[in-house]
Amino acid sequence: MSTAQPLPKPELKPEQPAPKKRGRYSVRLGTVEIAALLMGLLYMIPFYYVISNSFKTQGDIFTNTSGLPKEWITSNYTDAWEAMNFGKVFLNSLIITVGANAVIVIFCSMAAWKLVRTKTRLSTIIFFLFVAAMIIPFQSIMIPLSKLSGDLGLQNSYWGLILMYLGFGSGLSIFLYHGFMKSIPEEIEEAAIIDGCSQWGVFWRIVFPLLKPITVTIVILNTLWIWNDFLLPSLMLRDVELRTIPLATFYFFGQYTKQWDLALAGLILGIIPLLLFFFAMQKQIIQGITSGSIK
Repeated sequence: MSTAQPLPKPELKPEQPAPKKRGRYSVRLGTVEIAALLMGLLYMIPFYYVISNSFKTQGDIFTNTSGLPKEWITSNYTDAWEAMNFGKVFLNSLIITVGANAVIVIFCSMAAWKLVRTKTRLSTIIFFLFVAAMIIPFQSIMIPLSKLSGDLGLQNSYWGLILMYLGFGSGLSIFLYHGFMKSIPEEIEEAAIIDGCSQWGVFWRIVFPLLKPITVTIVILNTLWIWNDFLLPSLMLRDVELRTIPLATFYFFGQYTKQWDLALAGLILGIIPLLLFFFAMQKQIIQGITSGSIK
C-alpha cells in the first residue's frame, strides 16, 4: 500500500516595496520651495539697502544707492551713537518695553482667567468689548488721549506711557489668553482649592505656569510693537531726556536737511537689540509652539 507524498510548499517571495511615486507631488514641492526662496530674497532687499547705505557717505548714498559702498565708513555708527545719545535712549526704550510687557502680562492674564472661569452674560459682554476695542484706529482717539493725559499729569513719565500701552495692548493680549485658557482643565484648579489653596495661589501656582507658551508669544508681539512704536511716545514724551530710539532716530530728518547716513546707522543700532532678543528667546519660542500644539 503506497502512501501519498506531501506536495512541496511554494516558496513565498518577499513583497517588493512599491516604487515611490515622483510625479505631481515632487514638482509641486519643488515649486513651493523655489517660491519660498524668492519671497525670502524679496524680503531681504530692504535690509540690504539699509545695511549697505549705512556705511556710505551722504553723497555716495545719492549717487550709488543700490551698489556696495565704495569706501566702508564705520564712523557713521559712532557719530550716530553720539548724536542720538544712544546709551540713554536705549535705556529709555528698555524701561518702557520691559515695564509695559510686565503690566500687560500680569493684568491681562488675570483678567482673561476671571472672564473664562466666570460663565455669566456680563463676562461675555466684557470680553467682546475688549475684542471690539482692537478695531478702533489710534488716529481717531490720539487728540483726546493727548489732552486727557495732559490733564491727568501722565505726560513726560515712564508710567504714563506704560499705562497707555496697557490700555492699547490689553485687547489682543486678553483675546489670546482667553483662547488658550479654555484648554486648561478646571479640575486642576478644583483639586488645588480642595487642598486648601486660595484663589490667588491657584492662579499664580497652578494656572500661570501653564500659560508659558502663550505668554512668550504675547511678550514677543508686544516687544516688537512697543520697541518700534513712534506715534504714542511722540505724543506722551516731550522731554529730550525721555526719548526712545525711534524718537531719537526721527530727529535726523529736519525740515531742510536729512542726514541719511546717520539715520540709517541709527536704524541698525535700534534693530540690533531686537535681533539679540529674538536669538535669546528662540529656544523659548520653539518650546512654546511645541507645547501649544501638544496641548
